[in-house]
Amino acid sequence: MLELRTPGELDAMRAAGEVVAQVLAAVREAVAPGVRLRELDDVARDALRAAGAGAPFEHYRMLPSMPAYPAVICTSVNDVALHGIPTVRRLEEGDLLSVDAGASVDGWVGDSAISLTVGAPSAEDAALIATTERALQAGIAAAVAGARLGDVSAAIGAVGRSAGYGVNTDHGGHGVGRTMHEEPHVPNEGRPGRGVRLRPGLVVAIEPWFMAGGDDSYWIDEDGWSVRTGDGSRAAHVEHTVAVTEDGPRILTAAAVRSSVG
Repeated sequence: MLELRTPGELDAMRAAGEVVAQVLAAVREAVAPGVRLRELDDVARDALRAAGAGAPFEHYRMLPSMPAYPAVICTSVNDVALHGIPTVRRLEEGDLLSVDAGASVDGWVGDSAISLTVGAPSAEDAALIATTERALQAGIAAAVAGARLGDVSAAIGAVGRSAGYGVNTDHGGHGVGRTMHEEPHVPNEGRPGRGVRLRPGLVVAIEPWFMAGGDDSYWIDEDGWSVRTGDGSRAAHVEHTVAVTEDGPRILTAAAVRSSVG
């Protein structure tokens, strides 16, 4: 069942989204060679605590048969595309890191992700991240009232395919609201003009993830969570929580712009 949110509820979700943006900014600032992934989770945990926000990732299960997720963020390195668990692994110069974060405020959830490199990026990694970010913007631009869900998926997939990257539709975007994953599923590739019609008040996480090697396959690590590229190539993943409104797409997880006086 698709839930449509009122303008007041979207404002409440925006409060959660601002916290997510703060968490990701704090984690990005802490990224450096030698830093352990678990230390980044501690940074995120502190940011959530300072904002008085909950951690919807922690203890989450996508399926009853899966182990509960043990951290407040996902840290996916190099060939880990999604859901990487923060461990004692230390980051190294040149690593490609994707960070997925969530926050809950007053019962509403925000969800967003970034990809970055540790130190100076290679040309290949820079292109992969830039293309994934461009696909996110294309998906957001297609999320307008009256369009179809397939228009969003097609916009994302077209960017990834044009660059020769692998695109998989098993894991993708999703509805967001009172819980982390709601209807509808938002694949990262699809046919325009197909799928549910986008109506004002619909909130979805749009999250392209591309695999540099061009292979569309993946496998799940023995930890039960980490999604690794099928060909061992690097992956990038970016995401925003976006509301469909009469005035166009509204990004709920964008960083707040603060004005200064004096």
